[in-house]
Amino acid sequence: MLTGPRQSGKTTLLRRLFGQRYRYVSLELPDVRGAAREDPRSFLETHPPPVMLDEVQFAAELLPYIKEWIDARRDKPGQYLLTGSQNLLLMERVTESLAGRAAILRLLPLSRREVEGRPELPLPWESSDAARAQPLLAYQELWKALLRGGYPELAADPDRDAHLWHASYIQTYLERDVRSLRQIGDLSQFQLFLQALAARSAQLLNLSEIARDLGLAVNTAKAWLSVLEATHQVIVLRPYFANVGKRLVKRPKIYFTDTGTLCHLAGLRDPDHAAAGPMGGAILETAVLSEIVKAHLHQGREPRIYFWRTAPGAEVDFIVEAGGRLVPIEVKLSATPRPAMASAIRGFQEDFGDKAAPGYVVHPGDVMLPLGPGATALPFGAL
Repeated sequence: MLTGPRQSGKTTLLRRLFGQRYRYVSLELPDVRGAAREDPRSFLETHPPPVMLDEVQFAAELLPYIKEWIDARRDKPGQYLLTGSQNLLLMERVTESLAGRAAILRLLPLSRREVEGRPELPLPWESSDAARAQPLLAYQELWKALLRGGYPELAADPDRDAHLWHASYIQTYLERDVRSLRQIGDLSQFQLFLQALAARSAQLLNLSEIARDLGLAVNTAKAWLSVLEATHQVIVLRPYFANVGKRLVKRPKIYFTDTGTLCHLAGLRDPDHAAAGPMGGAILETAVLSEIVKAHLHQGREPRIYFWRTAPGAEVDFIVEAGGRLVPIEVKLSATPRPAMASAIRGFQEDFGDKAAPGYVVHPGDVMLPLGPGATALPFGAL
């Protein structure tokens, strides 16, 4: 089961890898979808495995019958390849998630390392030579890239109008994915909700405040946020506590999966304005989180990423669990790193002792240098 946001390349990937051996069926077409919903058993008999079923969330009625087929033939793995623009585990109307019977992989838009053709490079804390092996993006080029985002179509065609593409993407997303998940009558109100989240990206999430500003019920805001999670548009980041139960009840932070989507919703079209404006820090933070999440997910690993915040106000942007230790990462908008930028990292290391690994201050410049014991300034291009 391959899930991910619309246009992230799921169908292209599967057809490129398996098109010679598997027949392909798209469930987006209304007549095909109707046949699958009306008589699932006959539909599967008409399209026997090995088969690719594209956008399976449109005909979730097929899943119990696929489960029955799998259970009767456990000696034949990989006979069904399913794709979906929505996370089946978060969809209300799906009663069968194929738990224990399906390997679920996620494909997000391209990371920088993938755009540059080096997807196999490890993250800096996984190999001491990783960061030094990478050529760096110039400052101006970096912000142009963040404004465009990582969707494959934009990466493959540099001349494509990114603003027009994102506008069309959001409209298609609203009309197809949002309406299919929940009966949302006023799509313009949902779009305002998207823009309100974009304005608060990389901040602590206060749904009550957003609901009040938009004239929504808090439960409606919660339901709409679950729609965005189910369709892989946002990442909800939890605070780090040694007590796992506390992570679930404390207020999270919200990030968009793609920096291009974030910039479009925030009304940003100029790289200089994006870098120097009030959203600059949030955009760079989103880019760093997105890069780390994609590096894990696209290798089939589940990322374990949090943020750290104390009652007095000390905060580290990201804490990555890696190799049994905690890697603290700060993101700074200044391209001139200074030792003072690593003060929160040192505070975290003092609190967590041997459990804390050396940390990084990620910035948009091109300088890599030590910022005192246990901290290194790392250009975004070297992440």
